[in-house]
Amino acid sequence: MGHFLALLRVLGAFLHALTQCTSLASEFQLEGQYLFGGLFNIHQSVPVYHDRPKATDCSSQPFLLPNYRMFQLMRFAVQEINNSTNLLPNVSLGYEIFDHCSLTQNFPDILKLISINSLIEPWGEPRRQRAHKTNVSKAIAVIGPFTSTQVLTVAPLLMVDLIPTVSYGSSSSVLSKKTLFPSLLRTVHPNKAVINAIVGIIQHFNWRWVAFLNSDNDYGIDGVDLFIKKIKDTEICLAYTKSLNDNINYSLMFKQIQAQRIGIIVVFAPKMTVEDLIESAIKLNVTSKVWIADEGWSLNKKLPKKKGIENIGTVLGVSQPVVTIPGFSDFIYSSKTQTHCENGSTNRLCNQVCNCSSLSAEDVITADPSFSFSVYAAVNAIAHALHNTLQCATGKCNDNITVYPHMVLAELKKSNFTLLNQSIQFDENGDPTFGFYSIVFWNRSGDAEEIGFYKIHPSDQLFINKTKIQWNPNGEEPTSLCSQECAVGFAKKMVGIHKCCFSCNICADGTYINITENPYECINCQETEWSAAGSTSCDPRELVFVLFTDVGAVLILVAACVLVGLIVAMSVLFAINYNTPVVRSAGGPMCFLIFGCLCLSSVSVFFYFGKPTASSCVLRFLPFLLFYSVCLACFVVRSFQIVSIFKMAAKFPKLHSVWMKYHGQWLFITLAFVTQALLLLVGYTLAPPNPHDETLWFPDKTVRLCEINIKASVGPAVLLVSLCFLCFVFSYMGKDLPKNYNEAKAITFCLLLLILTWIIFSTGYLLYKSKDIQTLNALAVLSSLYSFLLFYFLPKCYIIIFQSHRNTQEYFQGLIQNYTKTISK
Repeated sequence: MGHFLALLRVLGAFLHALTQCTSLASEFQLEGQYLFGGLFNIHQSVPVYHDRPKATDCSSQPFLLPNYRMFQLMRFAVQEINNSTNLLPNVSLGYEIFDHCSLTQNFPDILKLISINSLIEPWGEPRRQRAHKTNVSKAIAVIGPFTSTQVLTVAPLLMVDLIPTVSYGSSSSVLSKKTLFPSLLRTVHPNKAVINAIVGIIQHFNWRWVAFLNSDNDYGIDGVDLFIKKIKDTEICLAYTKSLNDNINYSLMFKQIQAQRIGIIVVFAPKMTVEDLIESAIKLNVTSKVWIADEGWSLNKKLPKKKGIENIGTVLGVSQPVVTIPGFSDFIYSSKTQTHCENGSTNRLCNQVCNCSSLSAEDVITADPSFSFSVYAAVNAIAHALHNTLQCATGKCNDNITVYPHMVLAELKKSNFTLLNQSIQFDENGDPTFGFYSIVFWNRSGDAEEIGFYKIHPSDQLFINKTKIQWNPNGEEPTSLCSQECAVGFAKKMVGIHKCCFSCNICADGTYINITENPYECINCQETEWSAAGSTSCDPRELVFVLFTDVGAVLILVAACVLVGLIVAMSVLFAINYNTPVVRSAGGPMCFLIFGCLCLSSVSVFFYFGKPTASSCVLRFLPFLLFYSVCLACFVVRSFQIVSIFKMAAKFPKLHSVWMKYHGQWLFITLAFVTQALLLLVGYTLAPPNPHDETLWFPDKTVRLCEINIKASVGPAVLLVSLCFLCFVFSYMGKDLPKNYNEAKAITFCLLLLILTWIIFSTGYLLYKSKDIQTLNALAVLSSLYSFLLFYFLPKCYIIIFQSHRNTQEYFQGLIQNYTKTISK
């Protein structure tokens, strides 16, 4: 004990010498009746070997802007309390803040906080002697430090005199042990809560094959230990784990992760470590992963905007909720208009230098807001505890009370006040009972977008809005499994050491497995039964076809009836206005032939439903193929006629006169009709469509449908394609004709819709094996009929009914004259 006391006296003398520095950084110090200590690692010390002990000059180390923001929040909170008339009225608070940038070379700041008149009082002195002294330690409470390792390092010095220490960032589980840390409280939840949230995210998306990367310190080691315990009784497997340190080979690590096909990477590490990790992932072209961030880097401002960040995959995270603290922005703007670092004094330690005068207020305000509310809550919790210790009433406090740290600690443990709509309380371990976590996603704008939450009290509750997530790289929600889960009827066989890795043996078609009798043997079904692969029983085959009462069938039949009704209505309208230019330009009497053929073609639709028979199979195809060919032939000659009138009549007058004399259009239509009729007659005589029971599509069902002979259908199909081709040719030739005579656009659009319809149907027929393919066939037929009715005839009806001024001989003659003048030039 004597040697220990001697060591403390030497350290005290060293502290006294260090306090004789050159200038005061007023941002770090404020005089007051009661002093709060603050420990913030505004800079991050880089480990350097020294031959002998040497204090670290923090201002020369890498600067951490988010931590500087926390530092300013403590200053703001103290100023806000000093200006308050309700909390600690007529009591001034001061602070002594240190840049705790090193774990091992920043102890002078701790010694100064626990010193009395810049000297360390021996701990071995009897308590009753100390009780008579009026002087107490310099600080009545300490806010900080930030990391778990920092707390574990400095806590023993602060715990001896029961100095209340409220950490705003340390979350290691060991800090909840009050036997070791009796005066430590914190305003962040322990790692257990964060790990629970992370595991909840993984389970929410049914991911099971994950990697866990942790920092090589108390925080990271505690995180991975908790993760392993948490997933022990779940379906999640820890496929890979690695501690991140200064000597890690990122290339080798990512190759190992990729070799195991791991898609989910949990990263439990501080900001600077993660920045190195992610930058290496971008550089090494690591792609298509899901990264789950802890609260330390989920709101990082730098990484989401880094070039190439979208290539590494999707970043989800658990974060401190972003809480807007009223007045903080104004405080920063006001603070940045003042000069702090030039004022001279002889009472400054060397880790009270900022060198941050170049920072703008916007830099501070827009920095990573993580742990901001934790700092704010820590300061206010100590202030409320002091308020209760001083027995403050309305307008004044009891000045006769000598405040000792342990008195503030007792009141601090009983905290119960409201701060920004949150009830600030601590449990028996000094952990907060307030707050929750936000679930965030790094969107493509470079921002951490909130997509859910994880509530801790009174019970765990996770909510994630998956619709807000834009999965990289292809927009599909990723999976991460070592082996796909065996379906019912499968047997698992473990592969390797992980429970997530196994093989599945499926029972083949026509067999089933009864796991109660023998989970390892597949039993054959009887001849009258059938089963799908992996079945647990056999069932009789089911005969299926599209019923008239099916929803799809009802809708199509109603649409077919509507089609017939529209055809009849348009026919009446065209008959009434038969001698008008619009009807004549649309085809005149040919329009009624088209209407009739469309109506007859629609007959096919009604035979696609019900149980197929020999006659229904013929009527399912014949009316459409025959009469739709006539419709196409009408549009071919209609397009040809218009081109002939405006172009061929002048260039080939004899050919035009022969066409007109012998009614070429009707001859062509008749020829098309007769040819198609003969092709159908020959084809259907040799190989008519017949009902067919399809048993290959479903092992447990028989689909009754109509089978078409491909060879017998080639002729009618070629004729239809040829007519479509001729329509395109003549439509293109007439692209520059007068508007009211130019049917090219309408016919071309109808043909494109026709082709698209049958391409979709053909694709569906090849890929989709079901009875509903017949419904899709009927829909294709109906769509083919509607295409000409709606996009060729309906515009004509509109002009007849609503634009009668365009349905006059004079209007048409004017268009023709304009066209004649145009081509003559």
